[in-house]
Amino acid sequence: MSEQILSQEEIDALLTAVDDGDVSVEAEQAEQAAAIEAYDLTTQSIMLRDQFSGLEQMYDKFSAILNVSFSAKLQKQIEAEYVSTEMVKYVDFIKAFSNPTSFNIFSMEPLIGSAMLVLEADLVFSLIDCLFGGDGKPFAQQREFTLIEKRMITKVVEEILGCFEKAWEIFFNINIAIKSQETKPDFVHLVAPNNLVIVMCFSINGEEFSGNFHICISYLMIEPVKNQLSALYMVEKGIENTWRSKLQDLLKDTMLKVVGEIGRKPYTVRDVLNFKEGDIIKLNSGTHDPTIIKVEGIPKYLGFPGIAKGNRAVQVSDLIIQNKRGDNSGNG
Repeated sequence: MSEQILSQEEIDALLTAVDDGDVSVEAEQAEQAAAIEAYDLTTQSIMLRDQFSGLEQMYDKFSAILNVSFSAKLQKQIEAEYVSTEMVKYVDFIKAFSNPTSFNIFSMEPLIGSAMLVLEADLVFSLIDCLFGGDGKPFAQQREFTLIEKRMITKVVEEILGCFEKAWEIFFNINIAIKSQETKPDFVHLVAPNNLVIVMCFSINGEEFSGNFHICISYLMIEPVKNQLSALYMVEKGIENTWRSKLQDLLKDTMLKVVGEIGRKPYTVRDVLNFKEGDIIKLNSGTHDPTIIKVEGIPKYLGFPGIAKGNRAVQVSDLIIQNKRGDNSGNG
């Protein structure tokens, strides 16, 4: 057994001090309580690193495309960087913005639902100033966007979403279309307040300015394709693409047996046994009827028999399509 920490005399002295009020038990309990951080076990937060780690490749590609696009459009050295990704409730995300802020709701077909691009006001004013030839220094005061500024914002939004669409090609092709635009957070209703959203934050930095923009996507929107956004899927896809080209090259040199069947006629065993030299076997088709071309015994094409450079040949005229009943039919 371990040694006794306190002697009996020390224990008696401590109890006496507590009774006299020299030692505050409540203060010690309060200090312990302050060190405890509450954690809600019922929260719907989901670890993004496990489910959507494949998105990191998209972030890098998106940032690289933005660098080139904005530098060319603004005729200035612009640096776009990925900042962070988090999953929060929509109500917690939207309440972080003030008026005015550029809210741009867009669709990502074939995904169902809507996403949102949010440009902070300081970044909006700086980018518009650069588009008109300025250096993008931030304004000292905040104000509502004018009509001309809103039109310029639309051009900026189209540029960002165009780059975002290209970046998604590493997963699959999407078609982005702007659905609506707003400047007041109270008027923006992307999803229900308690629905989870994935918020991707990026920064745009110039010589005289810097600012953030956010892309907000509903979790329900990408949940059906979350497996395609995982790191494991991206690795498997890369391996598949590597082997696919090699297998295709090998298959191109594979020898196949191709037969052009002029015709056929069913006979009984008795008829076959009675065949003699000189007998004529009648077929169910003539030289002007389509010939069935079989690849490894499977009907694949229709054609017409003829002569090509002195050799008997068959000219392919149509493709045989296998319907659901297993019957062969030409696609005329």
